[in-house]
Order: sequence, then C-alpha cells, then structure tokens
Amino acid sequence: MAGVISLGECMVELSLTGPGSALVGSAGDTFNTAVYLQRLGWPTAYGTALGKGDPFSRAILARMADEGMDASLVVEAEGRVPGLYAIERDAKGERRFYYWRGEAPARDYFQLIDLGKLKAAMLGARLIYVSAITLAVIGEAGRGVLLPLLQAAAGAGVEVAFDTNYRAQLWPGAEVARPAIEAAIATSRYLSVSTADVAAFGGGDAEAFARAWSAKGVEVVLRYDDRRIEVLTEPDTEGFTPERAIPVVDTTGAGDSFNAGYLAARLKGRDIRTAVAQARRLAAVVVQHPGAIIPKMAMPE
Repeated sequence: MAGVISLGECMVELSLTGPGSALVGSAGDTFNTAVYLQRLGWPTAYGTALGKGDPFSRAILARMADEGMDASLVVEAEGRVPGLYAIERDAKGERRFYYWRGEAPARDYFQLIDLGKLKAAMLGARLIYVSAITLAVIGEAGRGVLLPLLQAAAGAGVEVAFDTNYRAQLWPGAEVARPAIEAAIATSRYLSVSTADVAAFGGGDAEAFARAWSAKGVEVVLRYDDRRIEVLTEPDTEGFTPERAIPVVDTTGAGDSFNAGYLAARLKGRDIRTAVAQARRLAAVVVQHPGAIIPKMAMPE
C-alpha cells in the first residue's frame, strides 16, 4: 500500500476560458494534494467513489494511472457520474466556483467501500490526508465512519494531516461543521488552517485557535489573508513574511499544492523553514497556470 492515503472527492473541472469554451480536467482539493505528493516522491493512494464506464470517471482513473497513483481504494458505482465544477476567474486570477455535485458517488464512499480493506490500508500508511471538504461531502453518516477510522490510525502511530478548507455551502451550518472539523483535528499531527476558514466556521480568534491545537501537539500552519504564515509547534512559533507579488493566472489549487509541498518536506525530515520554502515555491508555479494541476514539465525543481 502507498505511503500516503488521501480521501475525498475528485470532480470534473471546467476551467472557463471564454464564452462557451473551457479546459476540461480532473481535480478536487484532496485529489490535487495527492497528485502533488505523488510527484514529490511520496507514493500516494486516493480513496473516492466514481462512476463506472462513463468518460469522466475513465478520465480520472487515467489521470491517476498517468501520475503513478494507487487506485486500489477507488470504488466504481454503476450508473453514476462524478461531480462537476466550473472555475470563472477575474483579471487578478481570483476564482468563482459553480458546482454540480449533489448526486456524486463520492458522497456515499463510506457506504460503498470495503471498510475492512480501507481500515487495513489506513493502518499501514505513513500519512492520511483529509480536509473539511471531505467531511462535508460524505455527510453525517460518512463522518460517523471516517472519524473512528482516523482515531484508530492515529492511535496506531499513523500521522494524519487535515486542511480546514471550509465551504459553507456544503454544510447545513457552522454549528454542524465546527464540531466535525475539531473532531478531525483532534486526530491530526499536521493542521493547515487559514484565518478566513476559522472565522467562517465560528472558531473564534484564529491565532488563539492555532495556539490551542498546537498546545495539544498538533503542528499548525496558520495562513493569513495578507499571505503571512506562522507555524506553531508548542512552545515555538516561526513566522514567515509575505513573498513578493507574482503574476497570477489562476489561484485554484494554490493551497492544495502548498500543503503537498510542506508535507512532502516534513515527511522527509526537513525543517519547517525548508518545508515552507518548498511549499511556497510549488504554489507560486501553480498560480501561474490555469486549473488546479499543472503539467508535469512545469513542476519546480
């Protein structure tokens, strides 16, 4: 089994290029991170549910094969198709998303997957990666399965990484999201969190939120709106000033690639400063390309 397991939803990505035209790809927050982790030298399995035999599911599986990713935790659901989203960008590369994912099979992943197989894979992994989008998409029933699996894996010494990637439209309300997010963080070794996310799900002051989890042994990467970064590892805090501005084409996948760069370095035993530098270097390249996943030849050294 792969060293990293990433769980979530991969969708059809339409990157709008003009009236009636778009680039078609495959993407999703945890999928993007999984692709970049694989490219950065960490054999990665992606766990999700797709359709069976439709061109969109075939394209996602083909992308995984092309990247060398492990598809053994993918479930194919007969008669269903993956979710779809479109990205509209403004002149500064900032995004607006449109989603069609209400019947996506990823919502039922934990009812479709062989749970014995999944648990064994998770217990044998080096790292498990999930996000708040994962938690939202799988719903209450899925969270009731996933959270105990994460607890068991963490208890067995497997590291868990969690991104608070919060999308309010996917949740019934912040009062549902916050306890689910905090339950996942409680299993985690690494936490990637933005000040905007903490405000949106009602976590209070972002710095206090980060300090509280750091005090419990979580390595917290706190991202500010002005692009400052702090990494908290109780009792230490390392601060990183914003890098110089660069031309931006599309910010889609910036945070996902940052997480991959950071985690890949930390898993190899690199220090925090080196990990942040690698994460920023990759994200800076990603935002200069349309879509979430850049061509392999564009990957920085």
